[in-house]
Amino acid sequence: MDDGSELSPTVAHIVRRLRGSHLHSQIERRAKDCLHQPEIKLDSLKEDVRSFLKTSGWERQLQNAVYRELHVQLPPSHPAAPPEHLKEPLAYMRKAQASWEKRVLKSLNSMSTELGVPLARMRPAAEQKELANKWNEMGTDEPDLTSFRPVYAPKDFLEVLIGLRNPNHDGSEAVGVRSHWGLIQVPLNVRDIPQLRRAYSELSLTTGQLGIDDHAHIHPDMFENEYVQIGKKVIVEQDSAAAQQYSRQGCSTGLRADLWALILNSNNQPQDVMHYEQLTAGVIQHDLLVDNLIYKDVKLTASNDDYYFVFEDFLYQVLLCFSRDTAVLEHFKYNSATPPRSFIQGKGGDEECAVVYPPNGVIPFHGFSMYVAPLCFLYNEPSKLYSVFREMYIRYFFRLHSISSSPSGIVSLCLQFERLLQTHLPQLFYHLRQIGAQPLRIAFKWMVRAFSGYLSTDQLLLLWDRILGYDSLEVVAVLAAAVFAFRAENLMEVTSLGSAEAVLADLSTLKVMPLIQVFLFATAI
Repeated sequence: MDDGSELSPTVAHIVRRLRGSHLHSQIERRAKDCLHQPEIKLDSLKEDVRSFLKTSGWERQLQNAVYRELHVQLPPSHPAAPPEHLKEPLAYMRKAQASWEKRVLKSLNSMSTELGVPLARMRPAAEQKELANKWNEMGTDEPDLTSFRPVYAPKDFLEVLIGLRNPNHDGSEAVGVRSHWGLIQVPLNVRDIPQLRRAYSELSLTTGQLGIDDHAHIHPDMFENEYVQIGKKVIVEQDSAAAQQYSRQGCSTGLRADLWALILNSNNQPQDVMHYEQLTAGVIQHDLLVDNLIYKDVKLTASNDDYYFVFEDFLYQVLLCFSRDTAVLEHFKYNSATPPRSFIQGKGGDEECAVVYPPNGVIPFHGFSMYVAPLCFLYNEPSKLYSVFREMYIRYFFRLHSISSSPSGIVSLCLQFERLLQTHLPQLFYHLRQIGAQPLRIAFKWMVRAFSGYLSTDQLLLLWDRILGYDSLEVVAVLAAAVFAFRAENLMEVTSLGSAEAVLADLSTLKVMPLIQVFLFATAI
């Protein structure tokens, strides 16, 4: 960037992001150190240093860091685009998100006032010592949480999405009768089955998949053994792009933790461990009102789940640290949401005394802990678990509870689910609509949690393999539609919302990949 050469906005953006990073200083230091080596010649200095960085593995680390930046945050498509367009290009979406945020923050402040609990307070020394001593067994603590309630639940959020309207869009009958069947009434482009088949070609019926018991053309043992060997090579090579491509056909249980960390470029360096320890110290020093919401949520969800109750302590540790992590604020540059702000006690209304609250800018809602719970099966080291969860959140999960036009955003997923069902199972859709059991009212809770807590863990992890592999949450909407297709015969018999919910109450026996494959590649179009 210093020689005046023209760079594309994307390259310039990535260079700016990486310059000054810990990796940049490490590479710089290694490059300086290698100058003392005899094989580095002055007349070919640049090439020799580059060759040294390549053979010592630093070039690969740089490639992985660049690959991460490409997947996390891109610059605006046009250099003159205002910053809010990077957050969300559609004004009515931005307005709806801002209105929802005000409502959520008002609910939090009301709770603080009603219960007489401050948003934040310094813990007395005795309390700090007690918490530090029981840090690894917080699940044994039974605080009285009866007066605390979740700030909102997914069904409250769904009502807001149902009310979304584009003021510039003509929604009259003449435009398209079919568009009125579903609850989501916004004109967004979502992919239909032919487009999905092209995008998800690796999931076709003729391709070997981990997560399918019988393969039509390849003996499962033969496919799996060979596929696992390839996975081991990918891990040895430490190539994020290769790991992501590999994950599209599923990750074997023994390799999944390493492959996911590689895809997310989450390598748990000493500085990451130190950062986690600093966050832990922050939790011990200060008590936040949202801590009670985290405790309550874990008690209401994961603690009652047959798969996840054993990870209660891990969940408290990770979520309490997450609420203090100001590094999470970075993702608000490309998130349609804006971090909530509150005032220092006694300084209400003075903008100079407004601070982001909670420090990470994310108010937990009912079910939030289920984003972390499945990861506990993969990582038993808290700092590693934490860094993988944080990366998953700032890449994917934030899109499930913010209003945006992103193809992976919850609005698009809801619309895609309804369109797929409406187009390929019109009789079922019409029947459920007529009896007051709109399909989205049933499927929304699955999608907003990316199916966590609804599928068995082995099946959920196979689904999340594909989310990481395709860098998209679209597959969540496809699975939701596939579940309805699978239970269509029973659903055609129901006569109320309650009986429809009963038919779909237990998804723990479902096999995810056969459902998705059959729905995408065996549906008549």
